[in-house]
This record gives sequence, C-alpha cells and structure tokens, in this order.
Amino acid sequence: MYAAELQFRIIGDTSYAAAEAAIRQYLEALIFQGQILGREFPTALQQEQFVSRIVLPAPDALQHAFHSDSGQQALQALQHAGLSYPKVQILGVDLMSNHTDPCDTPASYILYCRFAQTNSVLYCAEHFAPVPLYRLGVASGLEDLIRWQLQYQALDEIQMQQHSLLLKPAERALQSLRSQLNTQGRRLARLLQRHTGKPVYYALYRGSSSDCASETSRCCPACGGPWLQAQPWHDLFDFRCDRCLLVSNIAWQCQG
Repeated sequence: MYAAELQFRIIGDTSYAAAEAAIRQYLEALIFQGQILGREFPTALQQEQFVSRIVLPAPDALQHAFHSDSGQQALQALQHAGLSYPKVQILGVDLMSNHTDPCDTPASYILYCRFAQTNSVLYCAEHFAPVPLYRLGVASGLEDLIRWQLQYQALDEIQMQQHSLLLKPAERALQSLRSQLNTQGRRLARLLQRHTGKPVYYALYRGSSSDCASETSRCCPACGGPWLQAQPWHDLFDFRCDRCLLVSNIAWQCQG
C-alpha cells in the first residue's frame, strides 16, 4: 500500500462547508470503489489548497478509468464547489499496510476479513495478498462488498473484546455458516466468482469451540465431507473444502 496526498486547489468561490461536502463525496466514492483504503482521512487547508492524507492499494488506483459513475460525478461536484480536480502526490510505501498482490490475473481467490485490516478483503489464493478491488472491472456490487466488510469488522472487533456484552451474538454471527453475515459473504463470493471466472474461497472464522479434543475431526459444515489439511494453507487455514469453496481454522482457543 502507498501513503499519498490529494491536493484540491481552490479555483473559485468556496466555503469550508462547500469544500468539505465536495471532498467528502469524492472520498466516499473512492472508498466504495476500493480505490482508497481506510475510513478516516485528515484534511487541512494549506495556503490555497485543501490536502487530504490517504492510503492507496497501488500507485494507479486513482486513474480516472477506474472511477465509478459516482466517482465521475463527484469529480464534477468538486468544480461546482470551487475546487480543482485533485492532484495526487504519492509519499511512499506505507509501512503499516499489507503489500498488494503481485499477480496480474490470480488463478483463484480467498474472501477473507478481519477487523484490524483495512485492505481489500479479496486475496490472491497463491500469495495470500490483497487484490485491489477497482481492478476487477465490476460495474456494480463493490459497494455491497465494502459495506459487508464494515459490518464484519464491527462484529469481529466486538467478539475480540472478552468482556463485551455482545460477545456471544457477535461470535455466532462470525462462526455460523448460515448466519446472515456469512450467508451474505458467501453470496458476494459467488458473485465475484461469476465475474472473474475463477474460484473464490470463503474464509469461515473459528474463534472458540466447545470441545477442543474433537476440533480437528470437524467436517465441512456445508457438505459434511472431510476437509482437514495435512498442512495449514498459508499457515492459517487448517481446513479447506474444494467442493464448497470453504476454508477455516482450528479454533483459536484450541491452538497452542
């Protein structure tokens, strides 16, 4: 990932309120196209321009060809607010982020999400590195995927807090194959599979177990077949079902 700045030069009459609304609209369009990562973007007035700090999945992320219709409309709204099209200045590799997948065309993917990761939830199955969503050329559906990511991360953060009042409901939503969260996630995985023409595995989180002694004997929750791997895939997924395109881990409480 790359740390960068967006510079919006003042070219006409504007106000803080108008500039904020136009810049926010543009940044939100970029978020839901997977062109920028994160949720908070400090923005300040510096001399004759507004400057926003952002993180890009790759240096080409803000090319206009990757903009959605909402992104193109937001560009025009900037000018109506008295601001120029943004100038991008890449500051360098972001040391706090994952590196983008090097594949041009991955052979298969994994849909994987955790609360502390702001990168794309779609990973190359070979390198287990995030794939920039804007490169998929999906005309619609990316916003649904990113909104699902936000819901998943919110629940994941709750279940990581051992004294949370909502720990058990959050954990059930993450671990149950047929929860609303995972049902929606698997539907999105199938949509991505149809669009890319490549297998898309869905990562089913496993945090706790009522019986650690039988944890490795679990069968695939979708087809009931064996899915324990001789060696964990990417040192993370102990279970993998190529029929159902599901991967999972031995419950964290049962490891070590």
